[in-house]
Amino acid sequence: MTDLVNGLKDALEYTRLYREQIFVLKLGGEVLSSPEALDNVAVQVALLESLSIRVLVVHGGGPQASALSRRMGLEPEMVAGRRVTSPDVLEIAKMVYGGQINVDVVAALRGHGVSSVGLTGIDAGLVTVHRRPPVEITDDDGVTRTVDFGEVGDVDAVDTKLLDILLPRGNVPVVASLAADTEGRIMNVNADTLAAVLASALGAQKLVYMTGAPGLLRDAEDPSSLVAFAAPEDLQALLANKSVKGGMRPKVEACLQAVKDGVRRTHIIDGRTPDALLLELFTGHGSGTMIVGEREKRTYETAGR
Repeated sequence: MTDLVNGLKDALEYTRLYREQIFVLKLGGEVLSSPEALDNVAVQVALLESLSIRVLVVHGGGPQASALSRRMGLEPEMVAGRRVTSPDVLEIAKMVYGGQINVDVVAALRGHGVSSVGLTGIDAGLVTVHRRPPVEITDDDGVTRTVDFGEVGDVDAVDTKLLDILLPRGNVPVVASLAADTEGRIMNVNADTLAAVLASALGAQKLVYMTGAPGLLRDAEDPSSLVAFAAPEDLQALLANKSVKGGMRPKVEACLQAVKDGVRRTHIIDGRTPDALLLELFTGHGSGTMIVGEREKRTYETAGR
């Protein structure tokens, strides 16, 4: 009981700082594929909501989309952690992201008394995109080539008017990573990127990627190589020496863009670990990786937290 009381006292400083602030949580496919992990996330979101923290959830569902693709005879193609989306793959993304997963997340939150609303980037013109042209990209093997990602959208604009209504009223928007252009053509959007642009547009204090990894690792094969705290120059070095690969690469790139665009602190944690989100937010030692900009780094080091 003493430990509980002391823990509550330690968390008090954070709860005062976080009240009425916006947190954006991006749920990875590894978290979404486990009913137990998703339920644990829902419990933590319920606690944040009870503390008057405004929460926005963003999700994709890459592993689920890949599994359905294979069942339909379509082998998924990934380049530098990003999905190549043919018209057939887009249909799968619509079914998985905008359908099954979105409903499952909303239902999990409802099971813990959270008022949530299922959305995509298409709803109320939330996110406007254009089709990504063929781009030159260096893959995880260091090979540079031109890639046509297909029916993939790059973000042109974000209109938060719907979120500005929902969030202050205690609703948790759950946004699937689909968007449309001005002509209504639906496109797949990388969920890591989508979470970052929404966090920036909303002026979020925190952006948290809940993944299937303990955080950013200097060596992907060594869990003890966790990077607990990083600033942009640290990450640029890791990206340059190819230490960041696969699905972690777009997350790190999104964190860099988010802190550049004004999000105070970004985090990468293992969303499958019980209470990892609460430990990251309400304890000094955290549970994963925190990535901040240069100004916030100085603030963090001066304050000692």
